[in-house]
Amino acid sequence: MEHFAALLRSSDRQPVRYLIVDDSVFARRNLARLVESFGGTVVGEAGDGCTAITEYERTRPDIVLMDITMPQMEGIEASERIVRQFPDARIVMVSSVGYQENIVAALQKGARHFVQKPVKAEVLYDVVRYVMGEEGVTTQITTAEVQG
Repeated sequence: MEHFAALLRSSDRQPVRYLIVDDSVFARRNLARLVESFGGTVVGEAGDGCTAITEYERTRPDIVLMDITMPQMEGIEASERIVRQFPDARIVMVSSVGYQENIVAALQKGARHFVQKPVKAEVLYDVVRYVMGEEGVTTQITTAEVQG
């Protein structure tokens, strides 16, 4: 696995906190492994849009990685409801359904970015840095961390 400089919040230099929403356990594990390689912390997971809303309220993550196609409530509707209640929510749609109308709908409903599956680590890393904006800071990996 590639090594990335840790992404930390600029406010307290703590790891970026993620909520991962996908109906596939395999996809959630894969995304968790990626964000942990960025120095992030997974604070919650959900397998559908309804649970995503509840988990967002409970965990208040810095970033939500949200699939579009899920049972009960799809990711675009869940994103809209989260952003309606929490306008500062940072949601990144992560989906294999990359049709232009889905991307436009996701962005219109409050998602800040879109990442096409299969997810490339370097693409997700750059998107998280972009979405965190000034709230995110990158730290350099020290020699001790590389050797350790």
